[in-house]
Amino acid sequence: MPKMPFSPRSSLVSLARAAFLGAGLILIAASAGPVEAAKARLVAELATERSEPATVAIAAEVAGDRQATRLTFTLSRAVEARAFAMQRPDRIILDLAEVNFQLPPETGRQGEGLVAAFRYGLFAPGRSRVVVDLAQPALVAGVERNVRESDGATLLTVHLTKADRASFDKAASQASVPPPAAPAEPVNAADKRPLIVIDPGHGGIDPGAKTSTGVFEKDLVFAFAQRFRERLEATKRYRVKLTRSGDVFIPLDERVRLAREAKADLFVSIHADSISTSQVRGATIYTGSKRATDAESAKLADRENKADAAAGLETGEPNDDVVDILQDLTLRETRGFSRRFAGHLVGELDPVMRLNVNPQREAAFRVLRAPDIPSVLVELGYLSSRKDSDLIASEEWRDKTTAAMTVAIDRFFARPGGKEAAKGAPPRPAAVSP
Repeated sequence: MPKMPFSPRSSLVSLARAAFLGAGLILIAASAGPVEAAKARLVAELATERSEPATVAIAAEVAGDRQATRLTFTLSRAVEARAFAMQRPDRIILDLAEVNFQLPPETGRQGEGLVAAFRYGLFAPGRSRVVVDLAQPALVAGVERNVRESDGATLLTVHLTKADRASFDKAASQASVPPPAAPAEPVNAADKRPLIVIDPGHGGIDPGAKTSTGVFEKDLVFAFAQRFRERLEATKRYRVKLTRSGDVFIPLDERVRLAREAKADLFVSIHADSISTSQVRGATIYTGSKRATDAESAKLADRENKADAAAGLETGEPNDDVVDILQDLTLRETRGFSRRFAGHLVGELDPVMRLNVNPQREAAFRVLRAPDIPSVLVELGYLSSRKDSDLIASEEWRDKTTAAMTVAIDRFFARPGGKEAAKGAPPRPAAVSP
């Protein structure tokens, strides 16, 4: 099977396990009794379970005013914590050892005092993060740990105090934390099959969009990516890697780096959009371009490109390896391949799913910047549409859609003259009425 005529880079990773452990089942089972009693039993069980690898957070509370505010997490055991300030926008970042956040879905969406809101999740293998959006400049006066005598739980409290702009900016300028980098794993160089890298959008502390029933984009697109991977691997014509193997945050530039170091032949990023109206539906296929096809595409790319900021990372100009004329020509050629693959996707998906108006578009997505890998971003639909969100959550819909996408990949890697690169390509999926 021929390789694409461009030269990618050196090795991909698979990321560490997800942090969602069995504690959630214990909490659900215990919730039949009084809430406080259930929490106490959970803390006691987890505290005595020596083999449990992750600390569990079962409650979070904000209290205070515009002069002083405290954010307190109830944990199954003590963890190391480091807090620092960040600008644009004003935030306090709390980095922790891995924590399994078993908190109600609405936790953190409404703040109090100096805290406008906060979010939390797995930030990197073995690391969790809390991002506190500030209502006004504030600094960390201290991070305190206390053991609650009634049940042995650890109360981790971050104390915030009001600060002037100059003091906050100075503290933020002194904080420097590198983004998480995933360790690379060796790639079998003897296996010459095309390598497809599937990129489930968002993850960990960055949940993405949300359905009306509270399901996050990060979970829906990860389930879709797993099914897509299974479908491709079943053909035995491709090697397949995912940029994340669980509910973990991966910076945008890191996703591109992983694909390039693995010498990927194709990069497919999976997302699901959300807008203010519930009437708009359908999938859209994007390729990278400095100029967006339309204003809606430009706004979407801008939102997606802010994923790193949502997770508490600095967001400067994206890394750009195109530094000479030769690489610029490579990028142009690669974008031509990207558009060709996008055309195959639109053609194969049209019979099996609802497509957006003008389904093939361009925009400056940060994850589509690899100069030597054909790359597309697939918006599966709009989570603001109940119809779309129900379909995306459906196993039957995922089966039909990933089957169509597999045919598009077969056509993309076909030999000149129309022969498939590998025998036994699957037939086109039957048309449906989504």
